[in-house]
Amino acid sequence: MNVLLIGSGGREHALAWKISASPILDMLFCAPGNPGIGQLATCVGIDVSDHAAIAGFCRENHIDLVIVGPEAPLVAGLADDLVAKGVRVFGPTARAAQLEGSKAFTKELCDRFDIPTAAYARFNNAVKAKAYVRQKGAPIVVKADGLAAGKGVTVASTVGEACVAIEECFEGAFGQAGAEVIVEECLVGEEASFFCLCDGNLAVPLTSAQDHKRVGEGDTGPNTGGMGAYSPASVMTPEITERVMKEIVEPTMDGMRALGAPFTGILYAGLMLTGEGPKLIEYNVRFGDPECQVLMPRMQDDFLLLASAAADGVLGNDPLRWSDEAAATVVMAAEGYPAAPRTGTAISGVSEAETYGAIVFHAGTAMKDGNLVASGGRVLNVTALGKTVTSACHTAYAAIDRIEWPHGFYRRDIGWREIEREKAQ
Repeated sequence: MNVLLIGSGGREHALAWKISASPILDMLFCAPGNPGIGQLATCVGIDVSDHAAIAGFCRENHIDLVIVGPEAPLVAGLADDLVAKGVRVFGPTARAAQLEGSKAFTKELCDRFDIPTAAYARFNNAVKAKAYVRQKGAPIVVKADGLAAGKGVTVASTVGEACVAIEECFEGAFGQAGAEVIVEECLVGEEASFFCLCDGNLAVPLTSAQDHKRVGEGDTGPNTGGMGAYSPASVMTPEITERVMKEIVEPTMDGMRALGAPFTGILYAGLMLTGEGPKLIEYNVRFGDPECQVLMPRMQDDFLLLASAAADGVLGNDPLRWSDEAAATVVMAAEGYPAAPRTGTAISGVSEAETYGAIVFHAGTAMKDGNLVASGGRVLNVTALGKTVTSACHTAYAAIDRIEWPHGFYRRDIGWREIEREKAQ
């Protein structure tokens, strides 16, 4: 099977790493890829927003399946345009991708199909939104309605902070994504990431994970795209998993079919485990980043085979198989991230880090004059397995010590909740 993977980040490097091990793979291409992915696949310099060019590449290279990593091409209708050209795609249509592309769409779906989520209101102007915030008080959550690369959410501890976040949205801080805002109650509990593999009718649960959104240790500072993750998350007990499937995922799948937009691909439910039970924070329509980096090393099934079956609508409902080992990934980010990351700085020692038993997934790297340099905010994902989350984190941090990058930083407390639980056992 010839495969084209779309994307250039750490999630896509993890997917390339997993796909490249499949016995049914013939050729793996990635557009545009990165230096790490380039060790596993042929990277091609195609503009992924040029759907006609992608379709032409698929035709010329006899691509059997396109796997779309990031959300933006899905929301922009890449899957629709490729399928119209006879190309098989793992990923949702533009209509189904509105589950991530519009928070208002998802909230309305929750209302219609009784899916538990935070109480909310939506606004298209700052005056009314700020009046609502003053009425409700803080803490309160402000979200840009559209895609904002994981940066359009503010968990405001004061009314003033929420009003500033509203002003930023309407003043264009997130472009068109902030043309509308959702203001919702601040749910209390522990967050978890829950993923399902979907074929339009059936949703097959994957294993659990938990990520760390805040930039600073102790879960402080602004939200980011994610500073690290671990899997499994013991808070996702079998009982909670069953509730999530029955109360959140299955009604969503039924609802999307009822709307004429059956969901195919990866459905990612960001959850808050509250005293009343699990509630949906938001949906994403692709693997989490960096959760993908801890899921792929633990997956024992052939992901390419599963993705192909999902694209054809013929997934089986057999449980997927996962390693008994835990996995942890630590994000190394460029100084200044998330506000203004410094790029172009040199990185060395990645090969030495991997001799410590870690996998280093490239998230925002490039080659310049033969040297590896930072090209984004989140730059490397240092991933390791271990008997426990504690041991997996220990290996990941030992590997990080071998990487020389003075202009990078990382959190030193990834997995801290699970580590505390392991200590208590």
